[in-house]
Amino acid sequence: MGTGLSHFRGIVAESFRDEGRAEGRAEGRAEDILRILTVRGVSVPDEARQRVTACTDLAVLDVWFERAITAPTADAVFDES
Repeated sequence: MGTGLSHFRGIVAESFRDEGRAEGRAEGRAEDILRILTVRGVSVPDEARQRVTACTDLAVLDVWFERAITAPTADAVFDES
C-alpha cells in the first residue's frame, strides 16, 4: 500500500531544482560583472570580488551588472547615489 508521499517528494525535488537554477544564474551574473570590470581594465580588489561572488540576489546583481559597464572603479558598482 502506497503512502501517497511521492507527490510531496516531487514538489520538494522541484523546489531544489529551482533553487539550483537561481544559484546558477546568480553565479553566472557575478562572473559577468567581474569579467566586464576586468576587460575594461578596472581593478577589482579582493573585498569587491568577494562582495560580488557572495551576492545571491539577482535583482541586485542586475543593477551591479549595468553599473559595471561604465563604472570607473569597482566601488562605483556598489555606489547607491
